[in-house]
Amino acid sequence: MTRVAGKVVAITGAARGLGRSHAVRLAEEGADVIVLDVGDDAVRSDLDETARLVEKAGRRVVVKQADVRDRAALGQAVDEAVASLGRLDVVIPNAGINPIGPGRPVSAFADTIDVNLAGTINTVHAALPHLTEGGSIILMGSVAGLMPRYDGTGASGPGGAGYAFSKKMVAEYGDWLAVQLAPSGTRVNVVHPTNVPTKLIENDAYWKTFRPDLEKPTAADVEGIYKAIHGIPIAYLEAADVSHLIVYLASDESRYVTGQQLKIDAGLLGKLAAGYMPGMS
Repeated sequence: MTRVAGKVVAITGAARGLGRSHAVRLAEEGADVIVLDVGDDAVRSDLDETARLVEKAGRRVVVKQADVRDRAALGQAVDEAVASLGRLDVVIPNAGINPIGPGRPVSAFADTIDVNLAGTINTVHAALPHLTEGGSIILMGSVAGLMPRYDGTGASGPGGAGYAFSKKMVAEYGDWLAVQLAPSGTRVNVVHPTNVPTKLIENDAYWKTFRPDLEKPTAADVEGIYKAIHGIPIAYLEAADVSHLIVYLASDESRYVTGQQLKIDAGLLGKLAAGYMPGMS
């Protein structure tokens, strides 16, 4: 298992969820990993667990805490981590929030854009001076960023609108950046997953957007809708399903793949294009 042997990968939002999954899977394939997340004690505990799992896979790991909205602090964290590991080959700006639900203030829109979009740009720009020739930038989009526009006045609220907008702009940023970096051999691709059971969607507010008819919906109450919106009738991807694609894009197997918008959506967007999408607000 050496598909990314000798490479160094930096991942934000690595304390849990997809970020942890990517870190561990890349370590299993031979990469050393820089794991980054925000600086509070609860996150540090989770970040240390991610680091433990990377080390269990036999790879080196550097743990750093910085807010992706703070370009200076993030830049310093990346500089120090790269100095420790000696190089940087891949960067994955994975940190994100999704404060979905009605009744939230407009600040939910602004906060989401600050983390999901500005945080992605800050991470890439902090990494650019360090990326080796032929490096790989893997941006984390979402199927929400490839859907028709919605304004957030319904059940999703301003946070949901901010999430969709931020992911649309991440996709655009990836397209434009890929052209700028292609002459250097550095690749830029955007990955767009559908539902993955992380804290971003496993919560009361998210379930309520699909079942507004229920006072306190649960995961079980929305599972049928989740299955119905996908062409392949599944409710969720596993985090590993996304991480497998991440490994491919980090590896030299994809050395000429750039400027791509890669969907892992179980047929959701195709079904939407065909005019059928139950339960969407």
